[in-house]
Amino acid sequence: MTKLPKSYTDFQEAYPEVFRAYEQLGTAVHAAGPLDAKTRGLIKLAMAIAGRHEGAVHAHVRRLREAGVSAEEMRQVVLLAIPTIGFPAAMAAMSWVEDLLE
Repeated sequence: MTKLPKSYTDFQEAYPEVFRAYEQLGTAVHAAGPLDAKTRGLIKLAMAIAGRHEGAVHAHVRRLREAGVSAEEMRQVVLLAIPTIGFPAAMAAMSWVEDLLE
């Protein structure tokens, strides 16, 4: 796995109980339904794009790459966002995705 952002590891160290609870919530919601891991990952990427959370986009692209999801699949997620979030916001998101695909 790639190196985590300092702000993430700092939070993890400063608030270990909160961080553990956050991780447990993530584990629970991933197990709560029938979606496979790839689909869940692409949905989470889409939500990060829609929320305009650059760091989350980077994190989800990293995880998806490690899981073997293709660059074309991730780029399509950005394209699908265009009608919903607008062209300028989607182009910003595309640049965040490309940061890690290049």
